[in-house]
Amino acid sequence: MIEEMKASVIREMTTQEVRENLDEERISYSKMKMAHHISPLENPLVLRAKRKVIARLETELRRRKMEETA
Repeated sequence: MIEEMKASVIREMTTQEVRENLDEERISYSKMKMAHHISPLENPLVLRAKRKVIARLETELRRRKMEETA
């Protein structure tokens, strides 16, 4: 099953948790991408889902940073 992290769940996290999750997701994505190059993944759509989660986490960090400066 494809893991999805909704924006509402991300908003409830602390900034530190968001950063930690972002680091974990980036590492996981790079490992999956490398594995996919060596032998194709059973479900390559997982890569797309990982990219979306990373984007959501980055967006939330950016939003929080903008709120701090405003």
